[in-house]
Amino acid sequence: MTIQQRAQTFLSVLRHCQVLGMTVEQADENGLVIKLPYSELIVGNPVTGVVHGGAITTLMDTCCGISTVCYLEELEVCPTLDLRIDYMHPAEPGKPIYGFAECYRVTPAVIFTRGVAYQERREEPLAHVVGTFMRMGPGPDGLKSFKLGGNA
Repeated sequence: MTIQQRAQTFLSVLRHCQVLGMTVEQADENGLVIKLPYSELIVGNPVTGVVHGGAITTLMDTCCGISTVCYLEELEVCPTLDLRIDYMHPAEPGKPIYGFAECYRVTPAVIFTRGVAYQERREEPLAHVVGTFMRMGPGPDGLKSFKLGGNA
């Protein structure tokens, strides 16, 4: 299975990502890009159409968490230990939001990630993120109980 396929499979089993319409746009040794399409579900202010910050937090937590598949030999469930997001400015209504994340340090117990949320260009971020994720290992059955390959 390629890194792209592993990332897409991981994303496909997360129900909230299905509801929000998130898709893997890129996944390789350099990191992960996930797209969050604009929709009424993520609007925080119905008058202006501005996206709620919680939707961006969800995108970036998911993106950082799934970016681990770009760096680990085997798929592992890695729950969030800590996530910090610095918002630069609000997202422009009507446009999708992209999340980019990469792992910059992998230890036996913790994975350290960083990334940005953006719309047009990665160099013009909506938000910066750093996150840490606990390594739990692939499990005794290689995560077969995680149902990878189902719910696509």
